Amino acid sequence: RNHSMSTTSLLRLLGPRGGLSNSSLATSTLRRCSPFATATTSASSSRNSAFPPSSPLLSNLASRHFSSEDDHDSIRRRNIGISAHIDSGKTTLTERILFYTGRIKAIHDVRGKDGVGAKMDSMDLEREKGITIQSAATFCRWKDAHINIIDTPGHVDFTIEVERALRVLDGGILVLCGVSGVQSQSLTVDRQMKRYNVPRLAFINKLDRQGSNPWKVINDLRNQLKLNACAVQLPIGLEDKHTGVVDLILNKSYTFDGEKGEKVKEGDVPEDMKGLVEEKRLELIEKLADVDDEIGELFLMEEEPSEEQLKEAIRRQTVACKFVPVFMGSAFKNKGVQPLLDGVIDYLPEPIEKENYALDRTKDEEPVLVTGKKDDPLLALAFK
Repeated sequence: RNHSMSTTSLLRLLGPRGGLSNSSLATSTLRRCSPFATATTSASSSRNSAFPPSSPLLSNLASRHFSSEDDHDSIRRRNIGISAHIDSGKTTLTERILFYTGRIKAIHDVRGKDGVGAKMDSMDLEREKGITIQSAATFCRWKDAHINIIDTPGHVDFTIEVERALRVLDGGILVLCGVSGVQSQSLTVDRQMKRYNVPRLAFINKLDRQGSNPWKVINDLRNQLKLNACAVQLPIGLEDKHTGVVDLILNKSYTFDGEKGEKVKEGDVPEDMKGLVEEKRLELIEKLADVDDEIGELFLMEEEPSEEQLKEAIRRQTVACKFVPVFMGSAFKNKGVQPLLDGVIDYLPEPIEKENYALDRTKDEEPVLVTGKKDDPLLALAFK
């Protein structure tokens, strides 16, 4: 919250830059999570005299990584949101992401017994009721990537919070309950994602619960949401026997040990799952072949695509909003979160890969492509 307040203060001091005024670019569908982009260039200006050189805010700006850096910079960036029906495990998933990326030192559960509550639920009412009321933004680092995250509410009464967040995002994670599957608010979130052309991954959560069935959920995605969705993982066991996942692309298994599931053990595919893995891998190739020319050509020639070809095809079609890779796990039981983070890096777009448009009001709101390059004038969309 302090970060958000400082952001608002800094933007208010910076004001319009680069000749952009309210009459030129007043409305925008610019998708950015970090409004600090290129703010460092004005850190020493007289307008920012309210922030002394020793201010922690300004001193930290140089160490942050923003969407407007050079395209060939080695740092990869992802601006993502986590959305779902209420009680699907969005905030629980975000808590695990923050823990595994080192942003927090301990995991606290929603409405936990210790009275602390999840990190992203900062309001007393959120912690009391165990629900997210307002969107919360944070950031983390995973491997060589910088990830901006917005955790959104799931309750229908706060759906405008999801709308505001999706308007500025480059990608999303649609979380689904492994028991209930697609629910009413899942339909609303799906419409919002389609409205703003937000590529998404799906994460089937709560596979440790009684009655969980990931294949029913995938059928819901295809039939109710009309998505070209397909599993890129298989769960190792369900309900109380859920211990990990199998990667269909790499043909490897991942199990999660340690007190908080922080130790990821890589192994071979279990013998009793090899037949199912082969079947679901072929289904994955078929679904990709429907939308990707390269995989389609290999499929028709009855050639097996390589791991690299599969990953590249999944990324191409996910960014184009023509394919939804489905990941699996249980955030509460600390299973499947780290491979999901790998999927965010592998399949969701860089900010500059998304075509963002502003509307030029001097030309009857003609769309103007926003390139997002480092040398461009500052253009920010204040969404919260």
